[in-house]
Amino acid sequence: MPSGEQVGGLPVVVALGSVDPGLVSGVLDGHCRFVPAPGGAELAAAEGAIARADARVDRALLDRAPALRVIARTGVGTDLIDMPAATARGIAVVTTPGAGAAAVAEGAIGMALHLVKRFGPLTALVREGRWAERAGVSVGDLDGATLGVIGYGRIGGRTAALAAAFGMRVLAYDPVSEPPADVRCASLGDLAARSDVITLHLPLNEQTRHLVDDAFLARVRPGAVLVNCGRGGLVDTDAVWRALTDGRLSGVGLDVFDPEPPGPHPLYSHPGVVLTPHLMGLSQRATAATFAAAARGVLDVLSGREPQAVADPAWRSHRTKEIHHDHR
Repeated sequence: MPSGEQVGGLPVVVALGSVDPGLVSGVLDGHCRFVPAPGGAELAAAEGAIARADARVDRALLDRAPALRVIARTGVGTDLIDMPAATARGIAVVTTPGAGAAAVAEGAIGMALHLVKRFGPLTALVREGRWAERAGVSVGDLDGATLGVIGYGRIGGRTAALAAAFGMRVLAYDPVSEPPADVRCASLGDLAARSDVITLHLPLNEQTRHLVDDAFLARVRPGAVLVNCGRGGLVDTDAVWRALTDGRLSGVGLDVFDPEPPGPHPLYSHPGVVLTPHLMGLSQRATAATFAAAARGVLDVLSGREPQAVADPAWRSHRTKEIHHDHR
């Protein structure tokens, strides 16, 4: 793969999506020229890219960036990146695991607390002058309840730790990485049947798409709360709507949707639902850490260093083949 044109002696790094230059300048300045709003010529010259969570990186975009050597994804999900195409071209796709883990975990617990404590309906009672109706709203507790964590990576583990601080029992299921024995559930159905609050922290792939469907929701405890701060496609929205309206779920918290932004759906206007626009991993501290980590990932690859987190290690062998081919 040909090396990109270096403007002013520095390799070009472009933003794919909205990236505040101030969040990456501390890492890239003096090493790369960062272009927050690239045109066609700058994209063609780019050796590195920082891609926001909602940026689609498909073959068409890769064709416009023939010099690209690394894409840094802000976060861990790569479902909007054509990974086979990137790997085949010797492009490293680096991620930023851990940078936003605490923020997402706080968001998941915050949604659970909002729903269990019924903050939405209770706020409406006060605002609408319906104080006398307060006894008709059943307020729950996290203390003594059971949290079921589906996906026990950095975010799932952090969510479990916060839940334990509230006095919750924790169960966990992960089809990829086995959780510790003291919290491990033998099956997804077992976790559904035993949990008062269920929180999703899995990547989206063919195996996990619509993991939460009618069959899963038929197993949940009546009145359970469901929180999804993972990927929108993990849940079947129609199935969740049916479970909420028939009382199997008492509340739903969503930070992620399929697609994003979502189209109209009756689920989103239900009083037992709390919604945020895929921002739980972008608190002030988490945003700074995530973009700095993405910039370091780009710089590591461009400098020949080993990046901390690579989505597909196979890129190295393809890169090596192409380098050898270019120097024949």
